[in-house]
Amino acid sequence: MRIAEATLKKINHFEEEIQQLSDEELQKKTNEFRQRLNTGESHDSIRPEVFAVAREATRRVLKKRPFDVQMLGGIILDLGSVAEMKTGEGKTITSIAPVYLNALSGKGVIVSTVNEYLAERDANEMGQVFKWLGLTVGINKAQMEPEQKREAYACDVVYSVHSELGFDYLRDNMVMSKADKVQRGLNFILLDEVDSILIDEAKTPLIISGGDEGSTPIYNVADLFVRTLNDNDFFIDEETKSVYLTDKGIEKANKYFNFNNLYDIENSELVHRIQNALRAHKVMKLDVEYIVRDNKIELVDSFTGRIMEGRAYSEGLQQAIQAKEHVEIETETKTLATITYQNFFRLFKKICGMTGTAKTEENEFIEIYNMRVNVVPTNRPMVRIDDEDEIYVTMHAKWKAVTKEVKRIYEKGQPILIGTAQVEDSEVLHEMLLNEKIPHQVLNAKQDASEAEIISKAGQVKAVTIATNMAGRGTDIKPSKEAIELGGLYVLGTEKAESRRIDNQLKGRSGRQGDVGYSKFFLSLDDQLILRFSVQDKWKEIFASYGDDPIEGESIKKAFLRAQKKIEGFNFDNRKSVLNFDDVIRQQRDLIYEQRDLILEREDLGTIIKKMISVCAYQIVNNPLFMGKNNTLDLENLVNHINDNWMNLCEFKFKVEDLQKFDKEDLSEYIVSIFNEEYDKLRQNIVEKSGVNELTNSERNIILNVFDNAWQDHINVMDKLRRSSHLVQYSQKNPYQVYTNLGSKKFKELTNRIATESIVNLMNNYDAIKSSNINFDLPWLGLQNNGYSSNEINVELNKVRDFIAFLLESEKIKLIQKGLSNDEISKQLKERENSILSEFRIKMNDDSSENDKNLEK
Repeated sequence: MRIAEATLKKINHFEEEIQQLSDEELQKKTNEFRQRLNTGESHDSIRPEVFAVAREATRRVLKKRPFDVQMLGGIILDLGSVAEMKTGEGKTITSIAPVYLNALSGKGVIVSTVNEYLAERDANEMGQVFKWLGLTVGINKAQMEPEQKREAYACDVVYSVHSELGFDYLRDNMVMSKADKVQRGLNFILLDEVDSILIDEAKTPLIISGGDEGSTPIYNVADLFVRTLNDNDFFIDEETKSVYLTDKGIEKANKYFNFNNLYDIENSELVHRIQNALRAHKVMKLDVEYIVRDNKIELVDSFTGRIMEGRAYSEGLQQAIQAKEHVEIETETKTLATITYQNFFRLFKKICGMTGTAKTEENEFIEIYNMRVNVVPTNRPMVRIDDEDEIYVTMHAKWKAVTKEVKRIYEKGQPILIGTAQVEDSEVLHEMLLNEKIPHQVLNAKQDASEAEIISKAGQVKAVTIATNMAGRGTDIKPSKEAIELGGLYVLGTEKAESRRIDNQLKGRSGRQGDVGYSKFFLSLDDQLILRFSVQDKWKEIFASYGDDPIEGESIKKAFLRAQKKIEGFNFDNRKSVLNFDDVIRQQRDLIYEQRDLILEREDLGTIIKKMISVCAYQIVNNPLFMGKNNTLDLENLVNHINDNWMNLCEFKFKVEDLQKFDKEDLSEYIVSIFNEEYDKLRQNIVEKSGVNELTNSERNIILNVFDNAWQDHINVMDKLRRSSHLVQYSQKNPYQVYTNLGSKKFKELTNRIATESIVNLMNNYDAIKSSNINFDLPWLGLQNNGYSSNEINVELNKVRDFIAFLLESEKIKLIQKGLSNDEISKQLKERENSILSEFRIKMNDDSSENDKNLEK
């Protein structure tokens, strides 16, 4: 803050001088700043003048002069911190100066928002200032074509939803050509509602799925078993929302499935399914965590009450819920790529964010993101009254009190916004207000412009609006003049959230820009917050004498605060656990993506292939399959294995007598030298037939296909490892340590597999056959008339058959990566097959029906 306050004085010092400039002179400043940066002037030294220019441009274009506190917020953002600014302080305008300054380097700036409506709104409004100053502005949306996305990311400033940024990053690391990437490096990002993105959404990783793991009746089997359980067979830990089978439940499972021990390693898949079915039946609630719409399971965002379009639970939980609700069970998909929000945003060179509430989570911001939280003072003193909570013994008493209070405020004319924790709560209150004939709006948030419209009208006289706590976030509620005279906006909370931040967000709806306002929470001992702890029954007994009256005394209010802090701690631990486990994958993902980029960028892959050949040869020689008695090598099997898998297209063939001369270490080197020699000949064949470019493209595609398939299999194996790692706690081991050790071992296996499979595929690349190896000019049935034996004819036919199969398999992999349906893949493969066969017909120069029959075979 001291740096920001000192910089603000310099900005204000420049203001008078900048105001004297004409529009044209002010617009020329952009190029001047760029030149100064290019000639070595530092980012920090030009900050005051750049901010002064941005402030003046904002005044001229938007007719709003940013306040000093907005400039302070902007400086804190530019310093890579979190700026906490109260609702209504103009965070969107605060972002203009730091975005402008960071865009001058030409490396691109990303502004991330929580939904597409806000991204479009901010790009259109704030974009006017950037365009006026000579910068380009883009919007990145989920349904855009890659070409449009590439154009958006190429702009100086791009506005996007946070999840789409992560998905674009993952997709960019699945492309087969450098030109297909849409992002251009992760330079600077400014996160709007930073706490929502980096904390609330950080519990679930981003996952790109594809293909399928195959349908299995095991979901229904687990579901049927869980339906037979009674309350003594399982235990729910309300604090952590975990559910376990008790000893009785385990005994019942052993009888039901006829097992000696449910937890034997071969039953691990079923144990996982039972765990999911338990969670689906006993923890996940219909109309709270999810809804059933059009015979499909749709997830509900617990913070906003919004339906999360296109999102599904992973690891089979979605299928367990589908089995519970008797809707069609979709096949579990295979994870193609995954990353957590934490690890994605930590890839940026510089990250900052703004929100109305973050100070309570400062430790997490420091520990995970190395960002401090700075509270920016309000432009005008805040005069909102935050009243004491009213706590009731029962839920019914609470709703009666809420209805009575809403009626009193409505008759007075003061606008009231009622925050509910869940969609079902808003429906309960909706019915009660209908009975009292109080006109009101219910905001069942649907992430679009109508949400913003409803919330913006909540400040009118006699307006009664029921909304989930976070709905309409990002949109100001401006009380009318008459409403301010009646006391401003009244915010009524009906339940404390799991985090104090969410409560502060709700309160912050009122009292913006020094307006009057009022907030109050009505709570009960039946609230979810108290249900999670085993004190509810005891408290209800102690306070039973209060009946329908509010409970008096400070101790009960402190108890609610303690419960809230405890749950905040649980949630932080959960997010940290997700991050710790993902950190193991992150290190591996960074290495794989780095190597993948190297393959995309290199014009000659010879060096990489030579390294792979060394790894491959070592794997062959050290394969336990070829170990005979007394630790000697079974050379005959070894020779057959090498010749069958690697030497099909080579004239050279390994012989046992050649290998007998070498010990094990020298044998690897000998195989490496032969592979290098023979592969150089195969490469030369491709160059002679098609040129150097075709060689590089062919090699690149083969290696990348192996890379991607092996990596996808690896992350699915790691996923299963992570799921089962918690079981080692029973043997007093650290699950994270076990996961890390096994993960390192699996990664070594992955790199060996990539090298070996790549060399197998490269040395069986039919593009490398000399043109004369298959004599296509001969009529198919005329081969025997040209001196070919029936055995040689079969060899030629098999080569062609293998070649076609190889081409179609490569094509199939590409189509799966595009995310096409199975029907579409089959259709396109058939078309490709027909086109290959027609090429053969032309090359054979013979259209006879007999040849057609042979080709079809």
